[in-house]
Amino acid sequence: MAQERVPPAGPEGPPRRRGRQRYVEKDGRCNVQQGNVRETYRYLTDLFTTLVDLRWRLSLLVFVLAYALTWLFFGAIWWLIAYGRGDLEHLEDAAWTPCVNNLNGFVAAFLFSIETETTIGYGHRVITDQCPEGIALLLLQAILGSMVNAFMVGCMFVKISQPNKRAATLVFSSHAVVSLRDGRLCLMFRVGDLRSSHIVEASIRAKLIRSRQTLEGEFIPLHQTDLSVGFDTGDDRLFLVSPLVISHEIDAASPFWDASRCALERDDFEIVVILEGMVEATGMTCQARSSYLVDEVLWGHRFTSVLTLEDGFYEVDYASFHQTFEVPTPSCSARELAEAAARLDAHLYWSIPSRLDEKVEEEGAGEGAGADKEQNGCLPPPESESKV
Repeated sequence: MAQERVPPAGPEGPPRRRGRQRYVEKDGRCNVQQGNVRETYRYLTDLFTTLVDLRWRLSLLVFVLAYALTWLFFGAIWWLIAYGRGDLEHLEDAAWTPCVNNLNGFVAAFLFSIETETTIGYGHRVITDQCPEGIALLLLQAILGSMVNAFMVGCMFVKISQPNKRAATLVFSSHAVVSLRDGRLCLMFRVGDLRSSHIVEASIRAKLIRSRQTLEGEFIPLHQTDLSVGFDTGDDRLFLVSPLVISHEIDAASPFWDASRCALERDDFEIVVILEGMVEATGMTCQARSSYLVDEVLWGHRFTSVLTLEDGFYEVDYASFHQTFEVPTPSCSARELAEAAARLDAHLYWSIPSRLDEKVEEEGAGEGAGADKEQNGCLPPPESESKV
């Protein structure tokens, strides 16, 4: 049995590890398939949604079959009525009153069925008043035909007006970055809208997907953790007219609080970002999704500016939408950075009184030998009582 060959390590080091399987693709498709679903009848209880969720080629096939089978079914019944009454045997008898005039075979019955259900009414084939079963069938086909029209046209309308394609013009940056903002480490990514019609009430969310094990030993393969992108401050509600950089501050509540640059590169996770809002043109809710793997998070980078001020308007250069550049960024974790800042503040706090003491002592040493000295900015003690 042949063994799998492992490629040798190149000059840059050992071969890279196998990439993580995406939970959400870059274009927003969820990489999950439902298997071993035994209760398939549940799909039929919501037949409308099932038909809307079908692929276009299957939807068109169902659309054509729904009408064709209905026409064939009622055409066969019209032919059976004509055959049962003997109309096909008295085609040349002028004194005979048939159920349907000029119905001389199955093809004619099929065409009459189409004319009845679609209310075309060419006038060549007409039902007579001497056929009560034909009148009942006419009423039944008119009612059922209207129901089929409403159902199938409704399905096609909803499928055509679905805002899925609108999400294709909502773009996310190809990489996420980690850098300093106001002295704190932040995880950032950029979103933009390519259309002139905007997304109303836009909001952004971010989820961290990675495996974890509980204290009891339970293994959770795709555990979801919220990444705060401004829910408490309202920064998650966007006015998405121009591209925006969404920031997640790595604080004590962040799952990346203890992650340094090296630890982040060794970690295995996926960040799923979700942008939701209403399409301005139709008022329908739209959702766009994307994700970032570990190797798509750039430490020590910042996004290139894409907005410039022109003569009377702002211009967005989407050619630079995905571009980043390196900036000086510490490689330590956010916890270590915060502790170092706290130690520096404490050192400055205690060093200021010490320097004041030194300054006071220097001023006191310059005075005469009999002068009273102030210590630490305090007043000198009161003079002693007169000697006895």
